[in-house]
Amino acid sequence: MRRFVTLFVLFLFAIPFGASLAGCKHNLAPTFCNQGDSGPTTGQAAFITLQPIVYGISLNYGEIGQVQAPSTTDCKGATVSVGKYTYGTTDMTLADINPSTGQLCAGTWNRNTGGGIADYTYCNPTNKSGTAYVEAQADGVTSNPLPIFIHPIVTSIVLGGASANCSTDPTTACCPLASVNDITAPPYDATSCVSQNQTAQLVARVYAGTGASRTNISCLVGHLQFSAADTSASSTSPVVSIDQNGVATAGQPGSVLINANISNASSSAGYFSTCAPASIVLSAPGSNSSNTPITVNQNNPLPLTATVLDTKGNPLTGLSLEYTSTTPTTIPGNSSGTITPVLAGAASLSAICQPNTCNPAPYNQIGLFGNGKPITSNSIDVVTPGTNSTVLYMASTQSQYVVSRDFTQTGSSPLFLLPYKPNSMVITQDGSTIYLGSPTALMVLNAIGNLSLTRTDLSSPGTVLAVSPDGSDVVITDPVKGTVTIENSTGSVISSYGGVGTHAEFSPDNQTVYISAGNQVLIYSTVTGWTSYTPATTSNTPVTDVAVTVPAVGAYFAGPVTTARGYCAASTSSGATTVSNVFFPPADSSTTVTDRVAATDDGRHILGATVTPVPTLDDLQVQIPSGNTAGPTVSIACPTTASGLTFSSTPFTAPLAGVTATAITGVIPASDSSIAFITYAGSGGLLPAYAPTNNGLGTLSYVHLSGSATAPLAGVLSSDNATLYVGTAGDNLVHLINSKALTDSSTITPGLVSPTGSAVPVDLIVQKPRKTT
Repeated sequence: MRRFVTLFVLFLFAIPFGASLAGCKHNLAPTFCNQGDSGPTTGQAAFITLQPIVYGISLNYGEIGQVQAPSTTDCKGATVSVGKYTYGTTDMTLADINPSTGQLCAGTWNRNTGGGIADYTYCNPTNKSGTAYVEAQADGVTSNPLPIFIHPIVTSIVLGGASANCSTDPTTACCPLASVNDITAPPYDATSCVSQNQTAQLVARVYAGTGASRTNISCLVGHLQFSAADTSASSTSPVVSIDQNGVATAGQPGSVLINANISNASSSAGYFSTCAPASIVLSAPGSNSSNTPITVNQNNPLPLTATVLDTKGNPLTGLSLEYTSTTPTTIPGNSSGTITPVLAGAASLSAICQPNTCNPAPYNQIGLFGNGKPITSNSIDVVTPGTNSTVLYMASTQSQYVVSRDFTQTGSSPLFLLPYKPNSMVITQDGSTIYLGSPTALMVLNAIGNLSLTRTDLSSPGTVLAVSPDGSDVVITDPVKGTVTIENSTGSVISSYGGVGTHAEFSPDNQTVYISAGNQVLIYSTVTGWTSYTPATTSNTPVTDVAVTVPAVGAYFAGPVTTARGYCAASTSSGATTVSNVFFPPADSSTTVTDRVAATDDGRHILGATVTPVPTLDDLQVQIPSGNTAGPTVSIACPTTASGLTFSSTPFTAPLAGVTATAITGVIPASDSSIAFITYAGSGGLLPAYAPTNNGLGTLSYVHLSGSATAPLAGVLSSDNATLYVGTAGDNLVHLINSKALTDSSTITPGLVSPTGSAVPVDLIVQKPRKTT
């Protein structure tokens, strides 16, 4: 009982105490803005702001617009909620406004129309030009005046240079509003480029009407808001950045469309160009002007440094360069510029600025000021010492089997049965996938571990011509349908074109594939799409083979006349915004006859061979120019004339003595450019070997094939350049040729058989390297 009385007493005392606290809360003293005891208080509306404060809103005659929602703050800058704003205008015959909603009319709103038509439904243009000001009011506070620019209907906006006479040719820089823009940069005239990190004031002319009735209304429309429709790969590294005053800061090289926003609409005003690269000089520790190969051991990183200058001689930084390798299996390229060899071998490394990831341009701007064109650095040759083992894959156009030989193991694998007899075989650079063509279907093998069939594609019959260095794309030609098709690794068609290809080769950056197609030259680029030339040469001669130059600035095509095409478009300007281009223009022509061609990785030789009129070796001894100088240690820039790149060649020709050939089947240069072998169909029992030299004539010698071998039909070099594996006719064996001693050291028996069970020769052969243990 005593506990109950105590609790009751406490309860009685607690009620008035709590009530007194509540009363104090509702009677807190207000906080005055002046820190005194009177005047405006916090939480009350003090400022109303309409945006954009200076630049206002631009409207065509009769156009309907909308004022942005006002922002209201108190004396301390805190946001205040307002239930309703009331809008007004200084001239309702020029820029009328709905007082309740802030909806604008470039003219006069309908009022008291009758007939059930609500007020502020349609805008009646008065065709008056000028500037009115609108305001918003709430809780006794009036906003800043917002300028509304009323003008004739804008029909075009043209980006251009400064005006010589603002009275007769006004630009946006001539107008009174321009004085508030704090213009400090020189005007951008759209007839030249701006170097990286430099600024230029965008200047435009705004027009109403067309033809003879076109009128310059630049000073009536108010402030233009510029933006770039950037086509560069990275939004964090744009071609240009533009501030609210129209001051453009040049970023990454390239050309980009500039949009100008006015009258609630965006209009294409012109293009902005950040100066293109004019030279890329690649260097590495140990590199020198004589281009002597650098020795780099396996797993040791080699940092490459690219020094880039633009067309005005100013440095460029932060470019998205691609560092490519001619033998990515052993010495891969990457995007970082640090190369780490993974296996023994040799490679030529170069850096390329390739649109669209570097120096992009809209299609109709390619070539203007150098934008939209690729540029390649000098090459750096790298040698990684050591030896590799090999996994060899052997097949025959006369057999339905394929067999592999891993030289770290004893003996060959069991014969692997294919769905159809192959007519071609290529392997990806990483050695994971083998593509075999046939007249019936494309066959795809998994070459990781034991061979397995991953796909038989009946929709892709034909001959496999090439696979891209990254393994993503495959080129297939179907002679029945008369098409050349590029597919991705899953079999989806990327693009197709009419023609029957004979050979194809990709550029090391995977962006371009060159295809010989008899009376056609076909070139597919991820930037420009298909380019076709019929006839294939200016001499109206066919092309039979193709070899991409090193660095990959073009390609040579074999034929009765050996020709070349450059990788840069030959551009012809017409004004400041339009360009006509000839993509992959002619670059060289030699009367040298070649059936097959190949490029040496040192960039100094295009090697060819022919059976017409007699079996012959040809060395074109190429020198690729850079600007006004030539040599392998300087950057390869695009030309400024319509003639395209120019290669110079002094051919060395030597008959293949003792060889009776009906067809040249291959020219196989070593990746260190020390030796090249020629395979053929015919007889003679000899394997021609040619050792090119940097200057002057090389040395032609022969390997006498052992046993009853009559001709080397097809061959492939090991990645360390130590051994040539060559399938031979006469004995149906594969001979292992020591490429240094030029001796036939041993043979292996593939055991391929025809459908009738008879032995057949290996005429399809590919390899992938692996460590010796």
